[in-house]
Amino acid sequence: MTDDLRQQAIALYDRFTHEGTDRRAFMADMVKLAGSVAAAEMLIAGIAASPAAAAVVAENDRRLTTRTHKFANGYTAYVAEPRSRSLKPTIIVIHENRGLNAHTRDVARRLALGNFRAVAVDFLSLQGGTPANEDAAREAIGKLDLGKSVNDAIAMLDELARSSRGGKVGAVGFCWGGGFVNRLAVAAGDKLDAGVSYYGPAPEPSEASKVVAPLAIHLAGLDERVNRTGFPWVTALRNAGKTVRFYLYDGVNHAFNNDTSAERYDKAAADLAWARTLRFFRQYL
Repeated sequence: MTDDLRQQAIALYDRFTHEGTDRRAFMADMVKLAGSVAAAEMLIAGIAASPAAAAVVAENDRRLTTRTHKFANGYTAYVAEPRSRSLKPTIIVIHENRGLNAHTRDVARRLALGNFRAVAVDFLSLQGGTPANEDAAREAIGKLDLGKSVNDAIAMLDELARSSRGGKVGAVGFCWGGGFVNRLAVAAGDKLDAGVSYYGPAPEPSEASKVVAPLAIHLAGLDERVNRTGFPWVTALRNAGKTVRFYLYDGVNHAFNNDTSAERYDKAAADLAWARTLRFFRQYL
């Protein structure tokens, strides 16, 4: 498949998973592009995240401890932290629009190896938790009251600050979670100490004046959908005198950090963004 056809396929998948394209219409377009049903299914499998993909950090890594935490407001979270008993700065990990899955838990363990307490919240907790079926999870995410979810997350920041080194709590999010971090920064004031957004849709630029926390924003060069809001957001933050570090990764797609998506993952960009993310959190947390 040519690069042009590959990008067309990725754009179709993006519209299906983020803009509510009808599944039948999506499949018909993919079959037309790929040439057959079998070829379309193989192409989709490469673009979509694979639940069977190997973890970067094993669930039983002896350097870490993991557990389930239940917040006072009813949400549950997967917590990963170094075995050291000393207090660590805390980072809330906010999942993509598929909910809290194995990949997001793996990301939490990667942060824990960076000497943070990582708290990966399931934002579908109050709806019974993230379902195994990704389409069902996306549908459930789409029905959330985002304003309520953000306010609930602010309560989590308060709760976690009491047991975090220096009372410091940051947040990192990917895709839907990246957009959530932007909105959390607007609403949380000084309760959020640092935020990192990966290819997340941004609020209206007029909201930039409300941001207190330093932000790092990672955008993918080929991600036109997100960049339509992301670029004006970065400009507004800068014009408002906010602390923002903006990184654009040319030639890569939305979800470039997700190593379970063979067609969209870009190791060079992901590694660079991760190093920048850890450095940012170490500076501000």
